Amino acid sequence: MGQGCVNRRTFVGALTMALSAGSVASQAQAAESCTAMTTDAQKAVTPAQAIERLKAGNARFVAGTPVNCDLMAMVKATAGAQAPFAAVVGCIDSRVPPELVFDQKIGDIFAARVAGNFVNTDIIGSVEFATKVAGAKAIVVLGHSSCGAVKGAIDEVKMGNLTAVLANIEPAVKATPLTGQKSSKNDAFVEAVADTNAKLTVQTLLARSAVIKELVDSGALAVVAAKHNVATGQVTFFA
Repeated sequence: MGQGCVNRRTFVGALTMALSAGSVASQAQAAESCTAMTTDAQKAVTPAQAIERLKAGNARFVAGTPVNCDLMAMVKATAGAQAPFAAVVGCIDSRVPPELVFDQKIGDIFAARVAGNFVNTDIIGSVEFATKVAGAKAIVVLGHSSCGAVKGAIDEVKMGNLTAVLANIEPAVKATPLTGQKSSKNDAFVEAVADTNAKLTVQTLLARSAVIKELVDSGALAVVAAKHNVATGQVTFFA
């Protein structure tokens, strides 16, 4: 038998083993992702791990390799109780559903959504429940690119109850350095305001909620801002 045949057989064998190992790892990941969160599993997750879990899920989303689960099985598994590991405060934009963007399943995350991903008393109280009462280890304020609410706030749109909604984003507009025209047609300014808005929302959560601040100070909770790119699907986390 020639040396070339031996090398080829060795290469094929190594490749087969690598593919097999990858398949096993993929199956293990799927099994873990499709197992409903329990209180014990939630307690074992650290705030940093909760953020990493969301980042890994977004990487799967961007790569087009989401974990496929039996959702009805998860419905039944979570019918008696829930133990989500994270909470997401996001925009109502139809392109940014948190469960899909982070490739999470039923029972994994709390999602509070409002145009412009700001927080008020109702949403702050909701995430206090999600964390202090229900045990979530991270809060992610998720803004996104090309945000209509941000554009409306920049243009000072006045329309029914939307006027009051957009007023919550005005602080971000005022706090963002302006280069060029103050208009929703100024794409760079729109994106900068969206970034500022997400970061200011984190500050507001900590300033207005002693409950959340206490959890953060004790190391039991992480609160971070992030931004979803509606053109690529990628989520960028701000330090």
